[in-house]
Amino acid sequence: MKPAQIFRQYIWIINTLRAYRRLTFEELNRKWIEDKVIDGNPLQRSSFNRHRDAILDMFGIIIDCEPKAYRYYISNSRALYDDSVERWLFSTLAVHGVLADSSAVKERLVLENAPSGEQYLEPIIRAIKTNRQILVSYKAFGAEGYEKLLCPYALKLCQQRWYLLAFTGRHIAVYALDRMTNVKQTDSAFEMPADFSPQNFFSEYYGVLTDGTPMEHVIIRAHGRMPDYLRTLPLHHSQRELEATEHYTDFSFDIRPTADFLGQLLSHGDGIEVLEPQTLRQKMKDLIAANLERY
Repeated sequence: MKPAQIFRQYIWIINTLRAYRRLTFEELNRKWIEDKVIDGNPLQRSSFNRHRDAILDMFGIIIDCEPKAYRYYISNSRALYDDSVERWLFSTLAVHGVLADSSAVKERLVLENAPSGEQYLEPIIRAIKTNRQILVSYKAFGAEGYEKLLCPYALKLCQQRWYLLAFTGRHIAVYALDRMTNVKQTDSAFEMPADFSPQNFFSEYYGVLTDGTPMEHVIIRAHGRMPDYLRTLPLHHSQRELEATEHYTDFSFDIRPTADFLGQLLSHGDGIEVLEPQTLRQKMKDLIAANLERY
């Protein structure tokens, strides 16, 4: 059986248990046959147990069984909503499965461009796994190209672009994969610090710009329908809802307000207003005034 078909079986099991919460094997098997997951053939218990193990290994999702009722359920459902690689992989494969079944209506599906720089993912991931330095040919926008020997620490996907977090030998820096012109793995090994966490490194920022901007307690006012957008897709993990009225809702963030974050706020136009701190409010006014001068 092709890997894509097996992945779709994994996704079906996860989505079915997520939808129905708890099912006996007989109930699960009946739905499996009704949905014709493998051309109407029944799900074998041995196959189901192998799938459970694979789902745990691949997605970090635990499928447990009640000891008396013998109903299966997802015991760590939070794994379906966190920011882990497993969650991202599950989401990606789930979408892939839906699209694979939708080729007949492909002209009615409007998609965004795939992340750029993906051709360098494989050699960089291989170097990360083996702790090998990479020699990167790099050309930033509006600058001369150069080569750099890097210790690859982590990868981050942001705004449809892949970025590499790496140690240069002097400091940690971020490099866009779409500005790389070549990547070559070397035989030189490196050791990533045991106490270094890429998630913690980015946790105080929005996006990938990490320029040392001081931490701030930022309060914004979302007008019109913008509060619902922020509730369903928070801008940052520190986002907290403070006060809601008929016309607006206030949110707070504990964040380093870099240009990435300010640009995101500006992209929502008059839907978002910065209230505090006053220095940041003034900075937003200056940015808006500078934009107005262009018109």
